[in-house]
Amino acid sequence: MKSCFIFRFSLIVGVALMAGGEVFAQAKTAQLPPGIKMEKDIAYIADGDEAQRLDLYLPEKAAEKPLPLIVHIHGGGWMGGSKFPCPVALMVLRGYAVASVEYRFSQKAKFPAQIQDCQAALRWLRAHAKQYNFDTEHVGAVGGSAGGHLSALVGTAGGKKAFPMIGGNEEMSDRVQAVCDIFGPTDFSTVVQQAAEDKNVKNIFEFNTPKDPYSELIGTKLDDKAKADAVSPVHYVSKDNPPILILHGTHDTLVPYAQSEEFAAVLKEKGVEVWLQKLPGSGHGNGGFGKPGIIKLMQDFFDKHLQGKDVKIELVPEAEVAVEPKK
Repeated sequence: MKSCFIFRFSLIVGVALMAGGEVFAQAKTAQLPPGIKMEKDIAYIADGDEAQRLDLYLPEKAAEKPLPLIVHIHGGGWMGGSKFPCPVALMVLRGYAVASVEYRFSQKAKFPAQIQDCQAALRWLRAHAKQYNFDTEHVGAVGGSAGGHLSALVGTAGGKKAFPMIGGNEEMSDRVQAVCDIFGPTDFSTVVQQAAEDKNVKNIFEFNTPKDPYSELIGTKLDDKAKADAVSPVHYVSKDNPPILILHGTHDTLVPYAQSEEFAAVLKEKGVEVWLQKLPGSGHGNGGFGKPGIIKLMQDFFDKHLQGKDVKIELVPEAEVAVEPKK
């Protein structure tokens, strides 16, 4: 059951997004192409938990100016998954630095441990910006599934001191300037009802049982409104949130598509720039996510908001990314 919730946005999609067809063949392995170096298992909290580590992907040749930074947060139902391999590592070939963050799982530590770890990693990265040549004013977050949830929460709760800080570097900001949320849960108070009302698919989870990663994350049933609200990105939305790109398939059996519709509506209501890309027929990471239009959309989103490129962000027509749902 845990493996079902793992971020399945494939490495193939990641490679295509990062560097184009010339390195597409690299997608099936974790081996990096020439031009990228990796520093693995860096502790972002001194003497911390073994999970409080990150991997860095940097250009082999030093850049002439500080690089915008993309922070990847992996999925896995907050119960599994891994920061390695990183599906966005090859963004280095497009002029970025990349960090892939590990965090404590819900079996070991209940929420807010996971967001505290991600925010601690962001502050550590900014504290070491000169060492690694990061542009601290242009930092983005991306993740899928549980990683999408944490990326969205990094975006909406950033800078608000909503969670007690851990790990030091408290003088550093934990805000980001762009977020790509790929089918992440965003409102734990509505997910059960939305799953029940979804006419496309039946959600696979037995909510409010030990088999349910949602309730396992907060350590209680989802009808505990205070805890359900505290974990939900929708409850931190404000007009100063960064631009957010959301990708979600209509036939997702783990996270109802309605979660992203709700999130996008709340963001729009507060005046936040948001794009919700609907993928008809796609499930939880399978289907149309590898379509060229989706790859270009993600690429344009980060290039515009982190590199300042003059590109127009346009959603892909649904007909171009629609797939036949898996039965």
